[in-house]
Amino acid sequence: MENVVIKQFNDVYRGRRVFLTGHTGFKGSWLAAWLSRLGAEVTGYGLAPHTTPSHWDLLRLPARDIRGDVRDADALRQAVRTSRPEIVFHLAAQPLVRRSYGYPLETWSANVMGTANLLDACRDVDGLRAIVVITTDKVYTNREWTWGYRETDTLGGHDPYSASKAACEIVVSSYRSSFFSADDQPLIATARAGNLIGGGDWSEDRLIPDVVRALGAGRPVEIRSPEATRCWLHVLDCLAGYLMLGQHLYSGRRDVADAWNFGSSADDNQTVDGVLNMLRSGWPDLQWYSPNENRPH
Repeated sequence: MENVVIKQFNDVYRGRRVFLTGHTGFKGSWLAAWLSRLGAEVTGYGLAPHTTPSHWDLLRLPARDIRGDVRDADALRQAVRTSRPEIVFHLAAQPLVRRSYGYPLETWSANVMGTANLLDACRDVDGLRAIVVITTDKVYTNREWTWGYRETDTLGGHDPYSASKAACEIVVSSYRSSFFSADDQPLIATARAGNLIGGGDWSEDRLIPDVVRALGAGRPVEIRSPEATRCWLHVLDCLAGYLMLGQHLYSGRRDVADAWNFGSSADDNQTVDGVLNMLRSGWPDLQWYSPNENRPH
């Protein structure tokens, strides 16, 4: 047994040139770390980290770090051209629902045009075989039903974030059909997930980071929707799905070039209030409240 060697994802990433947008964010920094451990040559393209501390800065990875905005089509195209990727993961986005109400144009331009800019830049890359575009589980028209949404359910969105991500799915589908349908073109898939938890997340408006900050300040945490049920997923479980998807695309699986949901089992779904009570078992001082004023949808 001592000679058994486990090769994650069939060792497909070893020595591969991987272009990763949004590498300085929570999910992006973890994905960059995992790809580096798998032996990939990682080029990251993204904005400066928006939190202090920053998971990306703490990791000190041996990856190429390009600072840029996906809305800057020329800079993005140049970065893609010089890195000559074989696999692309697109994570860069404006990822917060509440921020999208305050900055709707920023949200639409980053999430829709940023994706279009990347896919257009990928049209000129020889040797590119796989593109994984990360969207969200909030791309569906909300029917307020009790069961989960399927990949074939209707796209939609009430808030600018959800609607822009649904539009992002349409952009990907259009580019797949218009420019990446030939046998010698890369395969493209979208990955839908949400409500990730895990170390290295210092973002605002996320449950566990908000709880930790409130505990550190000795105050109760504001909880907007304690009754809401969520699919909670650890960041590494989610990224394992993304990496598996990239593996199958790189190997030429055309049946995989589609939209995919990533989430926990239905039995693991929990209300926000339920998660808070679990956290209180370890942090007895944890207190929370729900404001009475009207909240965004």
